[in-house]
Amino acid sequence: ELNTTIQADLAEEYRTKLDSININKDSYDQVLLDIQRLDQYPDDSTEFAVIKGYLDTLFSLPWKKRKSGKIDIKRVKKELDQNHFGLDNVKTRILEHLAVRKIAKKRIGTILCLAGPPGVGKTSIVKSVASALRRPFIRLSLGGIRDEAELRGHRRAYVGSMPGKIINSLIKAEALNPVICLDEIDKLAGGFKGDPSSVLLEILDIEQNQTFIDHYIQCPVDLSQCMFICTANELKAIPEPLLNRMEVIPIPGYTVSEK
Repeated sequence: ELNTTIQADLAEEYRTKLDSININKDSYDQVLLDIQRLDQYPDDSTEFAVIKGYLDTLFSLPWKKRKSGKIDIKRVKKELDQNHFGLDNVKTRILEHLAVRKIAKKRIGTILCLAGPPGVGKTSIVKSVASALRRPFIRLSLGGIRDEAELRGHRRAYVGSMPGKIINSLIKAEALNPVICLDEIDKLAGGFKGDPSSVLLEILDIEQNQTFIDHYIQCPVDLSQCMFICTANELKAIPEPLLNRMEVIPIPGYTVSEK
């Protein structure tokens, strides 16, 4: 009897959470069904654990939270100058890109890609931009990802399924508008489990990413407020449709005297 009361309380708590998040009617009905199914299983059964794990992940997503993240060009310039010596061309291009983002009422579709040899500070520049914009910084290493599910999650039918890296990074950031550094985008590897670069195309497309569907979460999630910046060592290795999406900013290697 005690278990039944605990389960009823849990279901009630989930219903309250469901009313407070921002999802469409179909997804709402689907999640409600899952909450109702909780009552049908004993709380030590695998099914109960699977549904509870799913609901906990779903409700830990920041459905409405945003960090202030207003674009303050002066602050970004100051932060970039403080943390990075030289690289004037690179900084100017980043500031121009941010200025366009600030002025454009509509979200812009170009994605910055910092390209250069290892160790010239590509990731740390992205980190500085995030800190100047007062937004959470998330680094996603794409090196060697062969499986589409790593980005888009596994379907819930599988044992041990979980959401993809994109959804995990939003949960970690606790905000809908982090700066996400897609590190080593040239190291993506297509395999027999699907082509991860096609998922990236969808994630980076402002027309499609407002309703990004992760296989595990199964509810549309809005990625359009995230700011994606890519880094790459070798442009030739990036698939062409992906490269066409990007504005490439080359970062030259160091000369001996600079080192």
